[in-house]
Amino acid sequence: MITGSGTAFCAGADIEEWAQAEAEGELEIYGWTDKAHAFVRELAAFPRPTVAALNGSAVGAGTDIGFACDFRIASASASLRCGYTGMGYSPDMGGTWFLPRIARPDVVKRFIFLNERWAAQAAHAAGLLSEVVDDERFEQHVAQFADRLASGPSVAFGHTKALLASSFSRSLAEQLHYELAAGVACGLSEDGQEALRASVQGRAPQLVGR
Repeated sequence: MITGSGTAFCAGADIEEWAQAEAEGELEIYGWTDKAHAFVRELAAFPRPTVAALNGSAVGAGTDIGFACDFRIASASASLRCGYTGMGYSPDMGGTWFLPRIARPDVVKRFIFLNERWAAQAAHAAGLLSEVVDDERFEQHVAQFADRLASGPSVAFGHTKALLASSFSRSLAEQLHYELAAGVACGLSEDGQEALRASVQGRAPQLVGR
């Protein structure tokens, strides 16, 4: 689970540092993006379910971090803003890859082009957020949600995430082939075998993540 501190989830890039790099003609070698790209790639490829707990405002790269996660749960007082186009830039931390996989094309374009501040409820209605929770229940709710995921079948979760990520580039026949292979791998895992035994015995499985 990823969350922010204080009243913001993530405000994005350091604007002063960004402006200095541009003024000095060093924008193309601005080192922040290399680190940011490495982080967002690792986050997107993480084999366990990921949760962005948006405790407050998210702007620019902050929204992209949220979009890279499997789930985006926001407090009622949270908000999203693209940020990039407000600075005359296009998104540069994966937003144009993640967003089309999350929401309708017209929603994506409006969010990016108009640079509007979207309150949590509006962002949820548009499909950008998984859930919105009252501020007073937010921390407890996201902790419980994350605990449920953490106690689940992580081997199956990892294979499922990989299957979902690759589905856009495969035919149905190819996907069925890889689903079969993943299913066999899950069945051979310790957790897969334990889950089957537990089901037969009518008890809850004791999963170990292998």
